[in-house]
Amino acid sequence: MSDWYIWSAIVLMTLSTLITRSGFFLFGHAVKLPPRLKHALGYAPAAAMAAIIFPDLVTARGVIDLSLANPKLLAGIGGAVFFAATRHLLGTIVAGMTLFTVLRWMS
Repeated sequence: MSDWYIWSAIVLMTLSTLITRSGFFLFGHAVKLPPRLKHALGYAPAAAMAAIIFPDLVTARGVIDLSLANPKLLAGIGGAVFFAATRHLLGTIVAGMTLFTVLRWMS
């Protein structure tokens, strides 16, 4: 690849990022989102987090592992149960990591 190609790709990616991210700041007052869409967008961060975390929970050494020998999966399930019972985010992190550490030591 030539230097011109690389620099033009960098400039175009920068422009596309600026345009897409600044659109609501520049035109936010002119665009009113429907209430249902606003409500649906409230779930976007949780969906993105799940999409990042879930693949790591179900894989071990690059292979899908849904067995009870997968400490990451068991710790994730334990953390989800803890959160469902208490609704305490920091406690969920501590409980999940503690469970993961204990399960790793046992295996």
